Amino acid sequence: MSASSFPGGTSLSHLDIYADAAADGVCGGSPHMHLVSTEAYVVVEGRGALQTIDGEGFHETELEAGSVVWFTPGTIHRAVNRGGLKVIVLMSNAGLPEAGDAVMTFPADVVADPDAYAAAASLGEAESRAERAPRRRDLAVAGFGALRDAVTAGDRGPLEDFYAAAGALVARRASAWGRLVRERPLAQAERSFALTEAIARGDVAHLRDARVHEAPAPAADRGYGMCGRIRAYDVTDLQESPR
Repeated sequence: MSASSFPGGTSLSHLDIYADAAADGVCGGSPHMHLVSTEAYVVVEGRGALQTIDGEGFHETELEAGSVVWFTPGTIHRAVNRGGLKVIVLMSNAGLPEAGDAVMTFPADVVADPDAYAAAASLGEAESRAERAPRRRDLAVAGFGALRDAVTAGDRGPLEDFYAAAGALVARRASAWGRLVRERPLAQAERSFALTEAIARGDVAHLRDARVHEAPAPAADRGYGMCGRIRAYDVTDLQESPR
């Protein structure tokens, strides 16, 4: 583990939630879930909501500047923009979402077919992304609506089917995820534990290695994420801050 890794082996990004309306008239992002990682929103501007489907059914959490909300693996979530919603995103297991720990709520037949899912999820070349991102979002919203309506009616069958299909979809990729967890959050936790033991026996040698680190400025051009236009900070291998 790099001694300069961001706290907790997490990732950090800035997200402007999509402001255009989906096919159902609601402005916001593409509903999806993470299979391993926990995600947190720190709202820095605007207002909106987080619509979720989890073991307790469908729920909507209001968001405004200063709100902090997080959701565990298996929580299907949809960011809703009701006016200039901007959030800082903290994601556990840095690198894992980029490695495939996210499945969008496309209709059941799409999620069950790896080729169909890959085609629906792809944004293609850079010049096509502005057009493809809304279409991808609308398809995920259609599947999300079906899941929401089912659980609201007391039928968990479609949700259980989605969980199973999502797991099958990423099973092959998941074999490599353990390395990322070991090298980042687990390595940090083990390092912290070793330091507590060192302090307990009076060893403070590691304090002499203290340094300030600074993330480079992210690219000015925001990418097309699932929930909105995103700028990700590179916090996995930081440089020391100049003095």
